[in-house]
Amino acid sequence: MSRVVLKLGGSVVTEKDQPETVATERLAALADDIAAFDGSLVVVHGGGSFGHHHASEHGVSRTRGAADPAAPRAITGAMRELNDAVVDALADAGVPAVPVHPFSVAVRDEDGSLTLPTAAVAGMLDEGFVPVLHGDVVAHAGEGVTILSGDELVVALAESLAADRVGLCSAVPGVLDADGEVVSTVESFDAVADTLGGSDATDVTGGMATKVRELLGLSAPAHVFDADSVAAFLAGDSPGTRID
Repeated sequence: MSRVVLKLGGSVVTEKDQPETVATERLAALADDIAAFDGSLVVVHGGGSFGHHHASEHGVSRTRGAADPAAPRAITGAMRELNDAVVDALADAGVPAVPVHPFSVAVRDEDGSLTLPTAAVAGMLDEGFVPVLHGDVVAHAGEGVTILSGDELVVALAESLAADRVGLCSAVPGVLDADGEVVSTVESFDAVADTLGGSDATDVTGGMATKVRELLGLSAPAHVFDADSVAAFLAGDSPGTRID
C-alpha cells in the first residue's frame, strides 16, 4: 500500500489575509479529494491566518524563541482550533482523520535539531487512521519555544515513516520561474534560487525557498502543486513541480 505525506498549506486551508478564518468551501473540496485516496496517508497543515499572526505578535520564529508561556498558549491554541476544523472537514467527507499535536511530543536541542517521535503516528496508520498534524511551537533548549513549521514536519515524517511520495499543496501551481511559469523539475537549489522568494502575507516559517531547500533533502520524490491538483497527485500523477 502506497504511503503518502500530504501537506495542505496554510494559505490553502485558511483565508490568510483574514485573521483566524477557515477557507470552508476550499477545505471541503480538498477533503472530498482526499477521501478518494486508497492508501496510507498522513496529512499536515500549515498555520495560515491562525498561527502566524500570534507568532508574529509574540516575536517567535523558527530561529527566535520566547520563554513567556503566553506565547505557546496563544500559538498552539490557535493551531489546535484550526486542526479541529481540518479534522472535522475530513471526517465529514468520510476520511478516518484523527488529530496529532506536535507541541506535546517534539523538541529541539540547542543546535536547533528537531526530535519528532513518530511511533504513535505509525501506529495510527497501521490501524487505518489518517493522522492530521499541524505547524506548531516546539520546546527549544535554551530558547523557550520556537516555531515548528509544517514543512519541517513533512520532512521528518516522510523520512521516519519511509513515505513513497510527498505532496505540498500550495497557493501556487508549483515552483515558478522568473516569468511566472511552473518549473517542471527542481534537482538543485542553485537552479531556482534567483526566482524564489517569501510569501506575501505574514509568515514566520519562510516562503517557497525554505520549502524547496527542505524537500531536496528527501529520499522520496516531492511535488508542489495547487489545490486543483490534489486529486491528480493522490491518483499517482505528477502535477506542478517535482523536486528530486
